[in-house]
Amino acid sequence: MLIRILGTGCAKCQRLEQLTREVAAELGIAADFEHVREMDKIMAYPIMSTPALVVDEDVKCSGRIPSREEIAGWLRPA
Repeated sequence: MLIRILGTGCAKCQRLEQLTREVAAELGIAADFEHVREMDKIMAYPIMSTPALVVDEDVKCSGRIPSREEIAGWLRPA
C-alpha cells in the first residue's frame, strides 16, 4: 500500500501524516509513506486544498484532517 500526504509541510499536513502512520500501525498494515511537498506534483491530483490523503493513487480526502475512524476505514483491506 502506498500512502501519500499532499501538502507543503504545514502543521496540518504533518498532523495528517502522523495520524495516518499511527492508524496504519494500529491496524498492522504495512505501507510506504510519501509526503509530497512540491506544488507541481500536488496539483497533478484532483484536489482544491491541502492537506490531502491519497491511498494507492485514490484521493480519500482533502482540505481537512479526517478522524481516526475514517482513516481506518480507508486503510482496511476490502
